[in-house]
Amino acid sequence: MTSSTSTQNIMTLVGRALIALLFVPAGISKLTGFAGTVGYIASKGVPVPELCAAIAIGAELGLGLLLLVGFQARWAALGLALFTFVITFIFHNFWAMEAAQKMMNQQAFFKNIAVVGGLLVIAAFGPGGYSVDGKRRA
Repeated sequence: MTSSTSTQNIMTLVGRALIALLFVPAGISKLTGFAGTVGYIASKGVPVPELCAAIAIGAELGLGLLLLVGFQARWAALGLALFTFVITFIFHNFWAMEAAQKMMNQQAFFKNIAVVGGLLVIAAFGPGGYSVDGKRRA
């Protein structure tokens, strides 16, 4: 392994961990505060909020952990990208909010879209050598 490859592997590991840091704690929080999560989802007019909360927990916690360890990381990243893209338009629709909420939600909207971009990069190029997938290929 060359120094360049080693550096890339370290950077992809750190990048995966930082992106997973957005999802894993959020999934745990939704799991431990399930009723509140269901209430918040329902407040946005989303149908079947209990099912949607379970899907959110599965995506954030399940796919987030897969991304973290780099197991089936391309699929996990693609799933998280799709999940994040969809929920961003539901929960951060800044264009339909009053001025007091608009700025914070506009920032959250574009942050989420940028996260989708990072996830698509992982889906395209893989999790790097310091991952379960990388070790299985080696």
